[in-house]
Amino acid sequence: MEFKRVTLFAGHYGSGKTNIAVNYALAIKAAGIPVRIADLDIVNPYFRTKDSADRLAAAGIQLISSEYANSNVDFPALPGRMYAVTDDTSEYAVMDIGGDDRGALALGRYAPAILAENNYEMLFVINCYRPLTQNAADTVEVLREVEAAGGMKATALVNNSNLGVHTAPEDILASVAYAEEISRMTGLPVKMTTVREDLLPALSGKIENLFPLALQHKYTWN
Repeated sequence: MEFKRVTLFAGHYGSGKTNIAVNYALAIKAAGIPVRIADLDIVNPYFRTKDSADRLAAAGIQLISSEYANSNVDFPALPGRMYAVTDDTSEYAVMDIGGDDRGALALGRYAPAILAENNYEMLFVINCYRPLTQNAADTVEVLREVEAAGGMKATALVNNSNLGVHTAPEDILASVAYAEEISRMTGLPVKMTTVREDLLPALSGKIENLFPLALQHKYTWN
């Protein structure tokens, strides 16, 4: 898999972008590339990259997140060291963008530098098993709202359709048509389809560009 210097994951609340961002950063590190991960989500206090802090640290991956993440303090602020993502181009970066248009607003302050460097991907995570993105039209509407709020256009899609621990291979196979329809509507390619690690053998050869996921400990959804 080819990696860009900056990879951004955006999507609807509950789409699973945070868990994918963690796994993607680990994949970059496993390829021998120095990488940091930045949590820009100042809206959702529950599913955070900080839940994987120990796992990331063990892999030698720096985590940049609000000092109030995983606390009972609701303070929507990002640390100044977040600018290392754009200022220090010697390291790759993965950015977990907040859900929906409200969460994507924080991206606006970093977007000009990312666009100027022009070595990035903005991957929009889709999940047909979430209530507000069950069809292509609704999902594209969320996509456009996120793009407008964050000041950046998505470059590709990630199909993360799943039913959490209850996901069967057939559920992922059934989501392929949904992802393809969104691809047709937007002109964006499906970069990868995620799959829980234990389901990978059953789907290998049936779907292109599978990306295996290990779940964060909090997750019941991927």
